[in-house]
Amino acid sequence: MNKESGGLSKADRELIVVATSAHNHCLYCVVSHSALHRIYSKKPVLADEVAVNYRVAELSAREKAMLDFALTVCRGETVTEEHFSTLEAHGFDREDIWDIAAIAAFFALSNRMAHLTDMRPNAEFYNMGRVPRDTENASDGRVKDE
Repeated sequence: MNKESGGLSKADRELIVVATSAHNHCLYCVVSHSALHRIYSKKPVLADEVAVNYRVAELSAREKAMLDFALTVCRGETVTEEHFSTLEAHGFDREDIWDIAAIAAFFALSNRMAHLTDMRPNAEFYNMGRVPRDTENASDGRVKDE
């Protein structure tokens, strides 16, 4: 997930996790990966929009194509050459497409394991990337999110 090579940014990767985890009703992954998306993208509300309904979120055409494909994989639908053509028209190459599918597939498992173990998000995740951190006043000594 932390990989920066290829055509997917860290924010793209986290957005895929948010959309697919929302489809799978995984509260832990939606909340924690929304926090990471906010930090990487500097967009404080986009992950929330995606978690509720990515189809009406303020996404670029590229992001919408990426999430349409990720949800196709998440739902276990047949992937066709048309899916590849659509993604390639938005600048994704075959390695990027593999990564989108791999993230969607991996988090299908991860979401179910989070359900099994009844994982709950840490309270801190809800504010991460929304509320600026003041390193001078932070009691935990962490640096502020940038």
